[in-house]
Amino acid sequence: MNVRRIPSVRLSPTGRKAVSFALVGATAATVLTAMASPASALSWKCNTSSRSIDDRSYSGPAPDNIDIKVKNCVARSGSYVYAKATMSFDFPPTYAGGDIGNTMTGATMPLYVKRSDAGADTLLGTKTYNVRDDFQRMNGSGNGTFTTSTTKKKVGSGRFYTDSAIKINWVNDGKGYFHYGFEASGTR
Repeated sequence: MNVRRIPSVRLSPTGRKAVSFALVGATAATVLTAMASPASALSWKCNTSSRSIDDRSYSGPAPDNIDIKVKNCVARSGSYVYAKATMSFDFPPTYAGGDIGNTMTGATMPLYVKRSDAGADTLLGTKTYNVRDDFQRMNGSGNGTFTTSTTKKKVGSGRFYTDSAIKINWVNDGKGYFHYGFEASGTR
């Protein structure tokens, strides 16, 4: 793309010369990219994994598996690590428009920031998101998405990564929350 800056000179209210530039030939996307937040300019490392999760609250003949895909991402800039994740889900269409409370009493998505260490990795922070309401807002086909906010953590030396899970408390099974893990982001 060919973007030219055309200087223009005008007098400021104090009588001094002020120079401004006009962007000619720039698209709106180019201008928006230039104004984007610092987190969007980071170099992200991401991994995506999927799981098909059985609805433990139902044992009938109709399809009841929920397909969930999670993309965990990490970035590093100086002494800060940034973490985020995106979940997309696909319930059977028969779930659309119904009350998700008949299936699960709770659903959360913890986002973990970890340091890769010899032996057990060190957990540096966790932010937990309530995704049950996001499941409730599925579209007419049973699909939807949720993206966490970007978490920023001050760190020292080492290699860091993002990990997440989906935890669901199924109705009528009496076993509390089930933990469904997904592939971590890779390290930065």
